[in-house]
Amino acid sequence: MTKTIGIFLGSLRQGSYSRIIAQELAKLLPAGYVAKFIEIGNLPLYNQDFDDVGPVPDEYIKFRAEVKQLDAALFVTPEYNRSVPAVLKNALDVASRPYGANVWDGKPAAIISVSPGAMGGFGANHHLRQALVFLNMPTLQQPEAYLGHVDQFIDEDKGEVNNQGTKDFLQSIADAFVQLIERY
Repeated sequence: MTKTIGIFLGSLRQGSYSRIIAQELAKLLPAGYVAKFIEIGNLPLYNQDFDDVGPVPDEYIKFRAEVKQLDAALFVTPEYNRSVPAVLKNALDVASRPYGANVWDGKPAAIISVSPGAMGGFGANHHLRQALVFLNMPTLQQPEAYLGHVDQFIDEDKGEVNNQGTKDFLQSIADAFVQLIERY
Protein backbone atom coordinates (compact mmCIF):
# COMPACT_ATOMS: atom_id res chain seq x y z
CA MET A 1 0.00 0.00 0.00
CA THR A 2 1.44 3.37 -1.03
CA LYS A 3 1.92 5.97 1.68
CA THR A 4 1.60 9.65 0.87
CA ILE A 5 3.80 12.26 2.50
CA GLY A 6 2.42 15.76 2.22
CA ILE A 7 5.08 18.40 1.73
CA PHE A 8 4.37 21.85 3.15
CA LEU A 9 6.65 24.71 2.19
CA GLY A 10 7.09 27.76 4.40
CA SER A 11 8.16 29.84 1.40
CA LEU A 12 5.81 30.71 -1.43
CA ARG A 13 8.59 31.77 -3.80
CA GLN A 14 8.68 29.45 -6.84
CA GLY A 15 12.46 29.03 -6.77
CA SER A 16 12.80 29.00 -2.99
CA TYR A 17 15.55 27.12 -1.20
CA SER A 18 12.82 25.28 0.71
CA ARG A 19 11.26 24.03 -2.53
CA ILE A 20 14.60 22.86 -3.93
CA ILE A 21 15.46 20.96 -0.72
CA ALA A 22 11.96 19.41 -0.58
CA GLN A 23 12.15 18.31 -4.22
CA GLU A 24 15.53 16.74 -3.57
CA LEU A 25 14.26 14.85 -0.52
CA ALA A 26 11.15 13.69 -2.40
CA LYS A 27 13.44 11.93 -4.90
CA LEU A 28 15.04 9.99 -2.06
CA LEU A 29 11.90 8.30 -0.76
CA PRO A 30 11.79 4.52 -1.19
CA ALA A 31 9.31 2.54 -3.25
CA GLY A 32 5.88 2.56 -1.67
CA TYR A 33 6.11 6.25 -0.75
CA VAL A 34 4.94 9.21 -2.76
CA ALA A 35 5.51 12.88 -2.04
CA LYS A 36 2.68 15.32 -2.64
CA PHE A 37 3.31 19.07 -2.52
CA ILE A 38 0.36 20.72 -0.79
CA GLU A 39 -0.53 24.30 -1.71
CA ILE A 40 -0.93 26.60 1.29
CA GLY A 41 -0.59 30.05 -0.25
CA ASN A 42 -4.24 30.28 -1.25
CA LEU A 43 -5.69 29.77 2.24
CA PRO A 44 -7.52 32.78 3.71
CA LEU A 45 -6.18 33.76 7.12
CA TYR A 46 -7.78 31.64 9.79
CA ASN A 47 -10.83 33.25 11.37
CA GLN A 48 -12.91 31.22 13.83
CA ASP A 49 -16.04 33.01 12.63
CA PHE A 50 -15.81 31.00 9.41
CA ASP A 51 -16.27 27.79 11.41
CA ASP A 52 -18.69 29.16 14.00
CA VAL A 53 -20.92 31.35 11.83
CA GLY A 54 -19.98 30.44 8.27
CA PRO A 55 -19.63 30.20 5.49
CA VAL A 56 -16.48 28.06 5.66
CA PRO A 57 -14.24 29.01 2.71
CA ASP A 58 -13.99 26.37 0.00
CA GLU A 59 -10.19 26.56 0.36
CA TYR A 60 -10.49 25.42 4.00
CA ILE A 61 -12.77 22.52 3.10
CA LYS A 62 -10.48 21.30 0.33
CA PHE A 63 -7.31 21.76 2.38
CA ARG A 64 -8.67 19.96 5.44
CA ALA A 65 -9.78 17.02 3.29
CA GLU A 66 -6.40 16.89 1.58
CA VAL A 67 -4.47 16.88 4.88
CA LYS A 68 -6.80 14.25 6.33
CA GLN A 69 -5.88 11.83 3.52
CA LEU A 70 -2.11 12.10 4.13
CA ASP A 71 -0.09 9.47 5.94
CA ALA A 72 2.59 11.93 7.12
CA ALA A 73 3.75 15.54 6.76
CA LEU A 74 7.12 17.02 5.88
CA PHE A 75 7.61 20.71 6.63
CA VAL A 76 10.44 22.50 4.83
CA THR A 77 10.72 26.12 5.80
CA PRO A 78 12.86 29.20 6.02
CA GLU A 79 12.92 31.31 9.14
CA TYR A 80 11.18 34.69 9.18
CA ASN A 81 12.06 36.93 12.11
CA ARG A 82 13.23 33.99 14.24
CA SER A 83 9.98 32.10 13.75
CA VAL A 84 7.71 30.22 11.38
CA PRO A 85 6.50 32.04 8.25
CA ALA A 86 2.90 33.20 8.62
CA VAL A 87 1.70 31.14 5.65
CA LEU A 88 2.84 27.92 7.33
CA LYS A 89 1.39 28.81 10.73
CA ASN A 90 -1.90 29.68 9.02
CA ALA A 91 -1.98 26.25 7.34
CA LEU A 92 -1.46 24.57 10.71
CA ASP A 93 -4.29 26.60 12.22
CA VAL A 94 -6.74 26.01 9.36
CA ALA A 95 -6.30 22.22 9.46
CA SER A 96 -6.44 22.02 13.26
CA ARG A 97 -9.86 23.66 13.51
CA PRO A 98 -12.69 23.74 14.33
CA TYR A 99 -11.94 22.60 17.87
CA GLY A 100 -12.09 18.81 18.06
CA ALA A 101 -11.55 18.32 14.31
CA ASN A 102 -7.76 18.47 14.08
CA VAL A 103 -6.87 16.60 10.86
CA TRP A 104 -3.14 16.72 11.75
CA ASP A 105 -3.79 14.46 14.75
CA GLY A 106 -1.45 11.47 14.91
CA LYS A 107 0.30 12.10 11.60
CA PRO A 108 4.07 11.58 11.76
CA ALA A 109 6.02 14.71 10.85
CA ALA A 110 9.52 15.87 9.99
CA ILE A 111 10.94 19.38 9.83
CA ILE A 112 13.76 20.74 7.71
CA SER A 113 14.62 24.39 8.18
CA VAL A 114 16.82 26.26 5.72
CA SER A 115 18.66 29.55 5.74
CA PRO A 116 21.47 31.29 3.92
CA GLY A 117 22.62 32.25 7.43
CA ALA A 118 24.70 30.10 9.75
CA MET A 119 21.94 29.04 12.16
CA GLY A 120 19.92 27.16 9.53
CA GLY A 121 16.51 28.38 10.63
CA PHE A 122 16.89 27.07 14.20
CA GLY A 123 14.17 29.41 15.55
CA ALA A 124 11.61 28.43 12.92
CA ASN A 125 12.38 24.75 13.40
CA HIS A 126 11.78 24.88 17.14
CA HIS A 127 8.70 27.10 16.99
CA LEU A 128 7.22 24.68 14.50
CA ARG A 129 8.05 21.76 16.80
CA GLN A 130 6.10 23.47 19.60
CA ALA A 131 3.00 23.69 17.42
CA LEU A 132 3.34 20.07 16.26
CA VAL A 133 3.45 18.86 19.87
CA PHE A 134 0.11 20.55 20.51
CA LEU A 135 -1.31 19.10 17.28
CA ASN A 136 -0.29 15.60 18.45
CA MET A 137 2.08 14.95 15.57
CA PRO A 138 4.93 12.57 16.44
CA THR A 139 7.92 14.43 15.03
CA LEU A 140 11.27 13.11 13.86
CA GLN A 141 13.84 13.95 16.52
CA GLN A 142 17.05 12.75 14.86
CA PRO A 143 18.67 13.65 12.66
CA GLU A 144 17.86 17.28 13.30
CA ALA A 145 17.76 19.25 10.07
CA TYR A 146 18.96 22.85 10.18
CA LEU A 147 20.44 23.60 6.77
CA GLY A 148 22.58 26.71 7.18
CA HIS A 149 24.38 28.38 4.29
CA VAL A 150 21.86 26.67 1.99
CA ASP A 151 22.75 29.04 -0.84
CA GLN A 152 26.23 27.51 -0.97
CA PHE A 153 25.10 23.98 -1.90
CA ILE A 154 22.22 24.73 -4.24
CA ASP A 155 22.44 25.39 -7.94
CA GLU A 156 19.58 27.87 -8.32
CA ASP A 157 19.73 27.79 -12.13
CA LYS A 158 19.17 24.03 -12.17
CA GLY A 159 17.00 24.01 -9.06
CA GLU A 160 18.93 21.23 -7.37
CA VAL A 161 21.37 20.39 -4.60
CA ASN A 162 24.91 20.29 -5.98
CA ASN A 163 26.72 18.81 -2.97
CA GLN A 164 26.94 15.06 -2.33
CA GLY A 165 27.36 15.50 1.43
CA THR A 166 24.05 17.38 1.57
CA LYS A 167 22.37 14.74 -0.57
CA ASP A 168 23.65 12.05 1.79
CA PHE A 169 22.33 14.01 4.78
CA LEU A 170 18.92 14.37 3.11
CA GLN A 171 18.94 10.61 2.50
CA SER A 172 19.53 10.02 6.21
CA ILE A 173 16.54 12.24 6.99
CA ALA A 174 14.35 10.42 4.45
CA ASP A 175 15.39 7.04 5.88
CA ALA A 176 14.75 8.06 9.49
CA PHE A 177 11.40 9.64 8.56
CA VAL A 178 10.25 6.46 6.80
CA GLN A 179 11.19 4.48 9.93
CA LEU A 180 9.10 6.85 12.04
CA ILE A 181 6.14 6.57 9.65
CA GLU A 182 6.35 2.78 9.72
CA ARG A 183 5.92 2.84 13.51
CA TYR A 184 2.55 4.60 13.17
